[in-house]
Amino acid sequence: MAKISYLNTPFTVKKLTLKNRIVMPPMCQYQATDGVPNDWHFVHYVSRAVGGVGLIIVEMTNIAPNGRISPNCLGLWNDEQKDQFKRIVDAVHAQNGKIAIQIAHAGRKALGTSDVVSCSPIKYDGANEAMEKWQYQTPRELSKDEIIEIIEKFKQSTQRAIAAGFDAIEIHAAHGYLIHQFCSPKSNHRTDEYGQDKLLFAKQVIKAVKSVMPSDMPLIVRFSAQEYGKDGYDVEYGRKLAKCFADAGADVLDVSGGGDGQLDPAHTPEFHAGYQVYLAQSIRKITNLPIITVGMLEDPYVADYVLSTKDADLIGIGRGLLRDPYWALHIPSSPFIPSSYAVAFK
Repeated sequence: MAKISYLNTPFTVKKLTLKNRIVMPPMCQYQATDGVPNDWHFVHYVSRAVGGVGLIIVEMTNIAPNGRISPNCLGLWNDEQKDQFKRIVDAVHAQNGKIAIQIAHAGRKALGTSDVVSCSPIKYDGANEAMEKWQYQTPRELSKDEIIEIIEKFKQSTQRAIAAGFDAIEIHAAHGYLIHQFCSPKSNHRTDEYGQDKLLFAKQVIKAVKSVMPSDMPLIVRFSAQEYGKDGYDVEYGRKLAKCFADAGADVLDVSGGGDGQLDPAHTPEFHAGYQVYLAQSIRKITNLPIITVGMLEDPYVADYVLSTKDADLIGIGRGLLRDPYWALHIPSSPFIPSSYAVAFK
């Protein structure tokens, strides 16, 4: 039996030291009321801390009511939400865990609101992954003043996250949500400065968020390094995004793909274990920032191999941790001990 050599090694970025290389990526639960986390979220996140995850990243948490994927998604636009997040953060810390939060705005992918907004009035044509009773709407185009207001809301939500005690902040610039919409030539047809420089909005959000973060707290940016829809941008454009985010102040890049609409077989990778690692590998070549990679990596031997290649520093385990909150504890600790006995002998 092969030996697991890398997954259980510590990792440090700025003041944040993780006990292992395992990351629970953001995964929406659709269990909130008025954006407020509740007992479901408490159990969901704290159980993964008990299970030994190095870094837990809370699901997409929205800066405004009309920025949610559904009315059942989390928010961080008021202090009641902040206070309930603090309860979760404190409990994760009590289990020697570390926890970040993903801050976002859904833009044209918002459901269950009458005020759908985006950079341009172009309807999202992808599948509805949240709630069948709502349909995607054609968004209205944001004015420049509204763009500035949204940037300020990213800043305010970050301040609340810091007050709640989170160890890191992740900005969601992936999967077809608002920042991605501005960055993508498919969805951004503006003629003003936000269309002439499609990365301007992302840079301004990063700058605003960094302005209120402690200097030793890491900022993670999750982005799609390639779009998977017809006429989507390729990984070369994704490398441009990565360079922009790094120059703007990102400390860690969380590399994913897709989110621009219906999948195009000619522009979509085959779905197999580690199917998005090639994106992390490509981004690694143009930045020295720590990289999180994702995509069917719940086999610990596959995940360990990816770390051994230096294509990524941290491994996002999504579905594996949904199925088993104690996935990290079930990693074989020795080539001579069957995995079913590994926990007992730790």
